[in-house]
Amino acid sequence: MAIKKKISKHSSNGNRRRDGASQSKPDHNLRTYSIPDMRLEQPDLSVHQEIEKDKDGAEHVRYEVTGNLDAPVPPIRDSKYLSKQQCIEIYRYMLLNRKMEVALENVYKQGKVVGGVYFGLGQEACSCASAYALDKDDWFAPMIRNQGSLLVRGFRASDTMMQYMAKADSPTRGRDGTSHFGDIEKRNMVSPISMLGDLIPVMAGVALGARLQGRNIAVMTYIGDGGQSTGVTYEGINFAAVQDLGLVLVVESNLWAYSTPSEMQYRCKDLAERAIGYGIPGIIVDGTDACQVYDAARDAVERAHRGEGPTLIEAKMMRMKGHAIHDAAAYVPKPMFDFWKKRDPIARFENYLVKEKKWLAAKENAELISDVERVIEEEREIAVNSPMPAPESAEGGVFCEDGCHEIKPKYGMPKIKKGTGGFKETEAAVHLK
Repeated sequence: MAIKKKISKHSSNGNRRRDGASQSKPDHNLRTYSIPDMRLEQPDLSVHQEIEKDKDGAEHVRYEVTGNLDAPVPPIRDSKYLSKQQCIEIYRYMLLNRKMEVALENVYKQGKVVGGVYFGLGQEACSCASAYALDKDDWFAPMIRNQGSLLVRGFRASDTMMQYMAKADSPTRGRDGTSHFGDIEKRNMVSPISMLGDLIPVMAGVALGARLQGRNIAVMTYIGDGGQSTGVTYEGINFAAVQDLGLVLVVESNLWAYSTPSEMQYRCKDLAERAIGYGIPGIIVDGTDACQVYDAARDAVERAHRGEGPTLIEAKMMRMKGHAIHDAAAYVPKPMFDFWKKRDPIARFENYLVKEKKWLAAKENAELISDVERVIEEEREIAVNSPMPAPESAEGGVFCEDGCHEIKPKYGMPKIKKGTGGFKETEAAVHLK
């Protein structure tokens, strides 16, 4: 005779039964949190995968986008902090960022670039406004699309151009063809790291080092929606959270992790929700709105200065080019490009300054654009005319020899608690003997 097994009312899945059916009563013991969303628009677009067969029966994958693709473009949200002059300055940095990348694309097509080029088209407001929120003593570590942040922190456009062209006058003297350079002496910039997420624990370490020297500083770095899934990202944020370090992490949620759409990259609705698991504040902003980005970054920087720990900022926008210049982004549905092109951060900010706030007259705006174009042309000439490095120079800079430089504490000698000076062997140490 068959024996009936007693079925438990609650499965090990929490609020779901093993057969996939939902429980009739929700679990009211679950905690709920809210993440501030500063956007004036929450696009309801959704990307899904379609599989088609060609005439030979071979399967091909393509993506389609659904949702309200005709939604009106929202206005720029007024900043809590920025003055008229500061807004115009950020706008100028964004223009420099855009036109520098256009110049880079042209020199690449002329065969003057060694390797590839990475663009931040559509992400200029995020890069420039976030870096603009840092104080002089704060530190930052950009990623490959944050070339605008370099301009804000004092690098010239020719520095980035020469770096991509591996010229002798580049920051690495021709030893690298991408963005792997920094400046820890004057600009407090840590060099980008190719392994995604590794900059996060490094910057947490910078904040810890400053604290040991008696300073609470903000340390800003960036990660994409794809890189946010790496294990070292979790480890770095968790360490910063536990130690109350001033990490300002900008998650550039640009909808495509290389060629993988967000819907196939993570399950949560918003990446800012992950801040809950770390026990730190999270906030969502429109990454194409410079005022929203600046305000969120400024609040996070001030929290860091007060010693209140890290902040996770999710900036939502669209990467308007492929992963790099070799990637035509044919996998992105064209209607999606069309939707986000209407939300171009520079065009929106220009409209805000010229037509809405009337802080820039049309003539003044034209003169500003003309001046930026002149500067970029001059910087391009400097980069193109810089010589290639001499072969024998490759031997230099490999090792630190003959006391070529001295590494000193940035803010003062670390504060160390004095102990008794005594040492007591543990039971384990005695056992191992």
